[in-house]
Amino acid sequence: MSSGQATLGFKTPAWWAEAMLLLVAAVWGASYGLAKTAVFFYPVLGFLAVRFCVTALLLPTWRRLSAQQVRTTLTVGLPLGLILLSIFVAETYGLSLTSASNAAFLISLCVTFTPFVEWIVLRAHPGWAVFVATGVSLVGTWLLTSTTSLSLNLGDGLMLIAALLRAAMVTCTTRLTRGKDIPSLPLTAVQTGTVGLGCLMLGFLVLPDGLPPLPNSPVFWYATGFLVVFCTLFAFFAQNYALRRTSPTRVSLLMGAEPVFGALFAVWWLHESLGMTGWIGGLLIVGASLWAALRR
Repeated sequence: MSSGQATLGFKTPAWWAEAMLLLVAAVWGASYGLAKTAVFFYPVLGFLAVRFCVTALLLPTWRRLSAQQVRTTLTVGLPLGLILLSIFVAETYGLSLTSASNAAFLISLCVTFTPFVEWIVLRAHPGWAVFVATGVSLVGTWLLTSTTSLSLNLGDGLMLIAALLRAAMVTCTTRLTRGKDIPSLPLTAVQTGTVGLGCLMLGFLVLPDGLPPLPNSPVFWYATGFLVVFCTLFAFFAQNYALRRTSPTRVSLLMGAEPVFGALFAVWWLHESLGMTGWIGGLLIVGASLWAALRR
């Protein structure tokens, strides 16, 4: 029995991890609108510190792990946590500077980036379909972002950086956890704790007056609570679990519906308007990414 199966406490069929990833795509799609709402009430670094510190505290304890498992989990989890910290800082600042629908589509470029990162890290050569998909994705990005300006704004650029870091995250997770006995929940705790404490330190060091008192708005806490339970606790456990059972590219493929959920939620929750050109560009990005992953 694999460590992922042992973590859940029973033997699960192969499709179970993939079903979990599709649900992750749905809740992560909703996360863009909710995070954009939360940072309206509190600074980005403070919001991330609250979200991830609370997540780490809610995860199960380490009492049943051996000393070797604890060392291995920390050795693997800390560098992955630093990558995750970079992802969420870039992603959340980017989200605060662009529309939630743009952010949802641009982050899906991680599907296109993943084969190239696999090529560098895992020596897995991408096929010709990946290069075609990259060209189509670039056209889609231009159409998506040209609806408001002739070039990428800062928020769009940060979302592209976050997409590249996501590709690095899934690939490095596969490389660092391969063949190691690392339960998924403690690994998630190390990653989220690194993000939370990192944002807390950055908040006090970077912000001129440090972090302000926590907001009283129920909207902030409802949004943060949903993000903690569904978009962090469940989502990162599911991703860590699934990456032990399938390839990074297939993980990205199964989560390819995320930007569509994100754009639809942004239209409904934030009343954003995405014109026909923007929809065509976004769907080109998603379609090209999914086609390339299916070809592989």
